[in-house]
Amino acid sequence: MKQLLRISKALLLTYYAYMLEYRAELLLWALSGSLPFILMGVWTQAAEQGNFGLSSIEFARYFLAVYLVRQLTVVWVIWDFERDIVDGKLSFRLLQPLDPVWHHIFSHIGERFARLPFIFGLVALFFLLYPDAFWVPNLSTLLLFTIASTSAFALQFLIQYTLAMFAFWTEKASAIQEVWFLVHLFLSGAIAPLEIFPPAVRSIALWTPFPYIINFPASILTGLKVDLIHSFGTISIWVIVFSIVNRWLWKKGLRQYSGMGA
Repeated sequence: MKQLLRISKALLLTYYAYMLEYRAELLLWALSGSLPFILMGVWTQAAEQGNFGLSSIEFARYFLAVYLVRQLTVVWVIWDFERDIVDGKLSFRLLQPLDPVWHHIFSHIGERFARLPFIFGLVALFFLLYPDAFWVPNLSTLLLFTIASTSAFALQFLIQYTLAMFAFWTEKASAIQEVWFLVHLFLSGAIAPLEIFPPAVRSIALWTPFPYIINFPASILTGLKVDLIHSFGTISIWVIVFSIVNRWLWKKGLRQYSGMGA
């Protein structure tokens, strides 16, 4: 256990220091995720002219929550893993007595800590521009939001890391991610809360992994109705499914791998 903690601490501090070298780039990435604020303007205006079940203030809070969730759950492992395969860098990782996935996990965690100041700054700016949308969630809501966001990140990471396994057979596994992202953008709640979707579409979407990556934690933070048992249960099912597929593709892929030094 002590050795595991030492390794975890070393990886976290290393990748956190690495991310701090690119603070300007992190700021640009934080700003590039401002799509929810654009959609917020569209939906708040629509709410004032029609009945969508949510008020303009609720839409504003929801899309702020979407922005926060997207910042906390953003994943890029497929591009890093694809580059490691194509350049043969995976060979050096395989020589270490540590599964290469831990390098990617701690890289993402370290980046989260480095990104936090920019997130807080943009949230403060949001409340300055939209003071009517200001609210303070209670402690239990924040705790539940943290658990849901962590679960969403784990699911998002596992899905993308599983898709990354196809890099063993193709040089453009990231193209699969682009197709996946199109479906994710629509069904995850990133462009609109699932509450305003047609009931049939919403019922189908709730059995897919997409809503639990954005809509679920965002709804918790803003106080919208959620089914906690169904949501966490569905997340657990998809985590198990993608874990099994991931390990199967990993074993098959290593036999296929012929990078430098393999």
